[in-house]
Amino acid sequence: MNINPDPAQHGLFGVSGSGDTSGYGGLVRIQATPGSSERPYGGYFDDLADSLERAYPEFNEAIEKVVVDRGELSLHIRPDKLVAVAKILRDELLFEMSMGVTGVHYPNDAGRELHAIYTLLSITKNQRVKLEVSVPSANPHLPSLTGIWASNNWHEREAFDMFGLIFDDHPGLTRILMPDDWPGHPQLKDYPLGGIPVEYKGATIPPPDERRAYR
Repeated sequence: MNINPDPAQHGLFGVSGSGDTSGYGGLVRIQATPGSSERPYGGYFDDLADSLERAYPEFNEAIEKVVVDRGELSLHIRPDKLVAVAKILRDELLFEMSMGVTGVHYPNDAGRELHAIYTLLSITKNQRVKLEVSVPSANPHLPSLTGIWASNNWHEREAFDMFGLIFDDHPGLTRILMPDDWPGHPQLKDYPLGGIPVEYKGATIPPPDERRAYR
């Protein structure tokens, strides 16, 4: 497996433009991003990949890369192939359950800033696999999987609410946590912290954006 180190990150990792008020401004880390894994993947991962490739002739076009990391298998899917791959995983490879979808924001991953990650479970075979789809923040559209796993409905709404991911053909893609008129998407790493002053006896604590950065 190839590991591609990203540039050093400082302070509140990945945040820019909102001020570092965490108290961890002096931290520095090198973030290692797993690269594409090579066969054999190990365990049932090879059989799963072989079965998917046999069932889906466009496997090589649909899969950007396969990553095995920390005992998990992740298939990085092109957005336009997501529904087709998901149907095969459900109907032919018996992944009956989607555990939901979550978003991740990588502001330095140009053209692929927003990632949607699905965890699928085969109750029949006691197996798991992750699907990961990357889209640009300037055009964050990807297909909804509610027609395949209805349980994704609220999860997709939350990923839309928190990250701004737009799931096309979702039956009711509205905010689920924040008010309908809330500006922006709070879990983006460049989202301002905001907040209100907190009053204590003899002192006032300013909102996070107005506190000093700790060094």
